[in-house]
Amino acid sequence: MVTIILLLSCDFWAVKNVTGRLMVGLRWWNHVDEDGKSHWVFESRKASAQESKTVSEAESRIFWLGLIACPVLWVIFAFSALFSFRVKWLAVVIMGVVLQGANLYGYIRCKVGSRKNLTNMATSYLGKQFLRQSAGDEQTS
Repeated sequence: MVTIILLLSCDFWAVKNVTGRLMVGLRWWNHVDEDGKSHWVFESRKASAQESKTVSEAESRIFWLGLIACPVLWVIFAFSALFSFRVKWLAVVIMGVVLQGANLYGYIRCKVGSRKNLTNMATSYLGKQFLRQSAGDEQTS
């Protein structure tokens, strides 16, 4: 049990600090300022011609596939441990879900941007759809 948790921690660190930066150019971390307030920082590397060569499409797909598949696998393990009444393994499975889920959440925030950007994108999209629908209704009238 201890070995699995240590390996999970090593995997979390490697994906967060090395793999994400090298394979897809994304990174995230927590910064505490002088006042003691915690700030989450999500970064994505600007795409240039040379960096496009460095980050290949195949590596990016492998990274995202692994990043999405691992939390799904841990959730399946969680249901398996819960329904088979193996409560002693539930702690390990919960650690797996939390660590893999945190990496997935962090990298999605890096890829999409902050919540403000996500809200602005959703509002913009809905506004465009409304305008298209309104324009389509006026043309048919």
